[in-house]
Amino acid sequence: MSDDPFETTRLPNSPKKGRGAVSNRESRYSETIREKIDDRWWSEDIPSLPTIVTRESARSIITHNRSPDIPFDQSINAYRGCEHGCIYCYARPGHAYMGLSPGLDFESRLFVKFDAAALLRKELAKKTHRPSPLALGANTDPYQPIEKEWRVTRQVLELLQNCRHPVSITTKSALIERDLDILSAMAREHLAQVQISLTTLDKGLARIMEPRAASPQRRLQTIRLLAEAGVPVTVLVAPVVPILTDAELETILTHAAAHGAIRADYIMLRLPLELKELFQEWLETHVPLKARHILARLCDIHGGKPYRSSFGLRQTGSGIYAELIRKRFRLALKKTGLNSIDVRLTSKLFRRPDDGPTQTSLF
Repeated sequence: MSDDPFETTRLPNSPKKGRGAVSNRESRYSETIREKIDDRWWSEDIPSLPTIVTRESARSIITHNRSPDIPFDQSINAYRGCEHGCIYCYARPGHAYMGLSPGLDFESRLFVKFDAAALLRKELAKKTHRPSPLALGANTDPYQPIEKEWRVTRQVLELLQNCRHPVSITTKSALIERDLDILSAMAREHLAQVQISLTTLDKGLARIMEPRAASPQRRLQTIRLLAEAGVPVTVLVAPVVPILTDAELETILTHAAAHGAIRADYIMLRLPLELKELFQEWLETHVPLKARHILARLCDIHGGKPYRSSFGLRQTGSGIYAELIRKRFRLALKKTGLNSIDVRLTSKLFRRPDDGPTQTSLF
């Protein structure tokens, strides 16, 4: 029996136009699993997939984090699922908790916490709340296409600005430009910073890997507009995909710096839970000649597995290849001047919502 964690035999998939995943495979909680069998009657006839949005009312909105390798301790995720459809998204397995597939369901069956701003107002009004930068986009993109209609992220930002609460945003969407009025004003008081995620500069590759996200060139333009508005911008090369995108690392940093980014970081590709099979399907469909090489190199990075969850290693990996990427990144920082300026957000200006509920003392 082979020790290869990716060794399988499957029939080819037919990708859906405008979608990232090439199947709607079952989650780890499914009671039944369907497999294709070549009995010569099989046909891949998946109907078109409209985006379905469901309103969700949460009991709380701030998620607290204690992971030592993540640079924030609280975050807000107003959306479950993401229409951008990035095949590598580590948030995909979370859709299993909703009884849905981390595949096509993740990018077409979306949930919106429509009352996120109201919930946040209540949390900020509590005396127990200790202000520190709130991360937007830590899980799914706060500026994915449905934000244009629902405006939940805009409402959250308006509240944070009113309370003078620091915020850090990660996105790959040009829609963030809509909120430049808020972000530029907050940045002047050291209350806002933005990370623009950029995986590749190859438009063709981006179209199939991140089908409904802004093009790489459009994201560079967004970096420029944010920088010109005084908002500190970090370019996040994420994920670095071995063999497929790793050669672009220096070029991405050079272009980002030229467009006004002042800081940079990177994250190696990791494939937890169902993401392993989904990404393998995508590789075999779109880049079949590179698939085995990419997967083998990925296992080299994560100790022989598609993913290793150890703190300090899960983001950057280990081994010869991972160390090579680290050295290239550090050298590119010196050449571009990125990370020579430190960005620190302040929590000293925070004020609780004027009309929020008060929390009285027990004594």
